[in-house]
Formats: sequence, C-alpha cells, structure tokens
Amino acid sequence: MIRDLHEAELRVDELPRHSDMSDEELARRVVAGHTALFSVLMRRHNQQLYRAVRAILGDDDEAEDALQQAYFAIFRSLGGFEGRAQLSTWMTRIAVNEAFGRHRKRRRARELRSELESSPPPPLSTPADAAIGRELAAMVEEAIDELPETYRVVVVLRDVQELTTQEVATIVGASVEGVRVRLHRGRSMVRERLRERIGTSEPFPFAGHRCDRMVAWVMAQLLS
Repeated sequence: MIRDLHEAELRVDELPRHSDMSDEELARRVVAGHTALFSVLMRRHNQQLYRAVRAILGDDDEAEDALQQAYFAIFRSLGGFEGRAQLSTWMTRIAVNEAFGRHRKRRRARELRSELESSPPPPLSTPADAAIGRELAAMVEEAIDELPETYRVVVVLRDVQELTTQEVATIVGASVEGVRVRLHRGRSMVRERLRERIGTSEPFPFAGHRCDRMVAWVMAQLLS
C-alpha cells in the first residue's frame, strides 16, 4: 500500500520545461534513459487507468495496488511498444490485464473458501456502497459497481473515460459490435438502478494528492 509513504523527490532537472510533447515522444525518451519523464506519462493517464482498474476490482485500495504493479509492467514493456494503437490504449490494456488477473485470483480464493466452509462467500462491500445517498457521484459509482463485470468495464471506459468504441474493443479484446451490445445493456441497467438521468458529478476521482502519491511512489522505485 502507498497510503502512508512520503512523496519522493524526483530529479526535476531531467524534466523538460514543456509538457506538450506527444505520448510517443515521451515513451521514446523514457526508453532512452530519461526515466523521470515516466512521471509525465503517469500524470497524463492516471485517471483513465485508475478508472479502468477500479471498474474491474470495485475497491479503491485494491485498485491503487493493481495500478502500481501495472505501471511497473508498463515501464518494463515500454521498449516493446510498436505503435499499433495509441500509447494510452496500450497502457490501459496492461492495467486491465493486471486487474483481471487479480480479479480471477480473488474469485478462485472465494470459491475455494466456499467449498471449504460449505457456504457462499460473503458479499463484498465497497466504499461506494457505504456512501450511497450522500451525493450524486456516490450514487453513480454504486450503480456502476453493481453491473456485471462484462458491462461495468465497457461503461466506465466508454461513458466515464470517454474512450472510443474501437479503443474499448481493443482494451477488452472484443469486437466493436460486441462492445456496443454490452454498452447498451450496461446503460440500461444503470438507468434502472438510478431511475433518473446521470448527473454531471465526476465519479471515481483520482487526481490531486492521490495522483501525486501514485506518481511519487512509482517514480521513487524507478529512480532508486
């Protein structure tokens, strides 16, 4: 966990004064040895990756743990990026794979425990469940969290993160038409749960100190 870790000081002198370079250029420079520039990529895509991971795991803390490991995998694999998709899509795919791996392990553990105890595992509670009714964003999060995984991922990536249908299809490994079908069904289920249109509050925030904390922790490991 990174909650109690202090923010690490990055080698600021390695960072360019301008931050408008493309993802691909940043990736090339990171691979060339400018490790500190990886923090720019992280800050640029933290929100998207976190939302995708949390959509699968349904828990804030576990999502942050999974995102940490995903960033290490992204950093290690950056030299193999071939540019067949946008870098952000490629990064999200790695993060989603990490989350799915954790989800499968958690599910197998629950199934084994159920067999040993001859009773079903207890239902999972999430921060969104506890916060229901406090604000609209919490209501939206709960409604999305309750979607079956196959719908939840595409709803978050398409409607919350606003990726294109093609990008979502690439990330989840499905056809464009398959994504459209899941999205339609997922939206219907959310509407049924809320019984009102989704408001403008932004769900699953991952900015400010949470973004800073993630960047500082990962970069401290990479630059140590």
